[in-house]
Amino acid sequence: MPRITPLVHEQATGKAKELLDGVKGKFGFVPNMLATMAQSPAVLRAYLDFSAALATGTLNARVREQIALVVAETNSCDYCASAHSTIGKMVGLSDADVAAARDGAATDPKIGAILTLARDLVTSKGRVSDDQLRAARAAGLTDGEVAEVVANVAINIFTNYINHVADPVIDFPVKVKTRGAA
Repeated sequence: MPRITPLVHEQATGKAKELLDGVKGKFGFVPNMLATMAQSPAVLRAYLDFSAALATGTLNARVREQIALVVAETNSCDYCASAHSTIGKMVGLSDADVAAARDGAATDPKIGAILTLARDLVTSKGRVSDDQLRAARAAGLTDGEVAEVVANVAINIFTNYINHVADPVIDFPVKVKTRGAA
């Protein structure tokens, strides 16, 4: 049972309704996590704006979803693991890609380095070592890409924590944690 009640889109008013209308227009429905964020329109606006800004970066949607998956797995967030498993398939990830990303792995060495860096950022609370940063750069990551990995990890930690606190009902095909978090 949710610990923070998601707003019912049809009953929302003002800024919350405006934002939820946009969410429904984009996704075709209002995911429970976003309806929960709408309890504070400022929180939902921050998430939507941050997400939109990252979509204009150099990391494509597939890589952003792979980052979301490794962060969800590392933080034991079943809602985000479920949502991003579904969204990942929508942007072209295979079942094997999704499973590998949850484990922090990819067949492409550069994406694998991105996922390793993302997991290292979560487990070290952002204090990656010089060696970890050197390994990311050796795999071809530019400083801009490193910054985008940090930003994508941050937005996913934000959603993981919202879900840990609010405990919304998972409204995607459920993918529960089956692997050990790092």
